[in-house]
Amino acid sequence: MIETYLYESDTRHPATLALVGGGSMTAYDETTRIGLGVQRERADTLHSYAMFDQPLDWFDGIDFNDGPAAVRMVAAMFEGWAPELVALVADSDIPPIFRPLYGLPTGHRWEHVPGVTLIGDAAHLAPPDGEGANWALFDAGQLGNAIAQQPKNVDAAIRAYEAALFPRNIDTATAAAAYYPAFKPH
Repeated sequence: MIETYLYESDTRHPATLALVGGGSMTAYDETTRIGLGVQRERADTLHSYAMFDQPLDWFDGIDFNDGPAAVRMVAAMFEGWAPELVALVADSDIPPIFRPLYGLPTGHRWEHVPGVTLIGDAAHLAPPDGEGANWALFDAGQLGNAIAQQPKNVDAAIRAYEAALFPRNIDTATAAAAYYPAFKPH
């Protein structure tokens, strides 16, 4: 992903702001497997990510040390897209920031450590799919339930939570691989 911002979009980019609306939106082209995700933040700031389903070394062809050149290269990949969307990259108020995606290998498990475990993104490290907060809340609930069932043996509760978590992680990694075919967890 490549991160960009548009500041003061209410006056400088009203058409883009209107397209995004009051929350967030995503535009994705199944053919080219590129997309734009954007969310509206305070002070009419539009925070966006250009998404490319490419291996990490593909991004070596973009010089992120030369902000204007990087903007031109990334914006060119959205040729033919609506100008309101292209503006998210082409008119960025910051030099684009490369945000590589990493994940744990499918089937990853960690050695149990008494009294310690992981929840949320730490336990499900995979490309963003909009479910990170949901996983954190779900995991917290599952861990809380396990502790409530064994309040006198928290370590056994953690082990039970982890025993249920690891198979769910396989499903998460499989779904991420389907959504991001170029993504190779490591």
